Amino acid sequence: MIKNKTPNSPCIDNCCLDEQDVCTGCYRTINEICQWRSMSDAEKIDVYQRIAKRKLYQVN
Repeated sequence: MIKNKTPNSPCIDNCCLDEQDVCTGCYRTINEICQWRSMSDAEKIDVYQRIAKRKLYQVN
């Protein structure tokens, strides 16, 4: 049986917030950064999904 692993923080130690209070290093909002440690695994996975969308928006 494979155990689920808690998602790691997406932080890359390159913290700088843009005009929308989104980190240009990890693409999390300031609220997501502050709440990360208290989030459930499901909430962290949701954050990763939002990060992916933000990255796509940033590139396009």
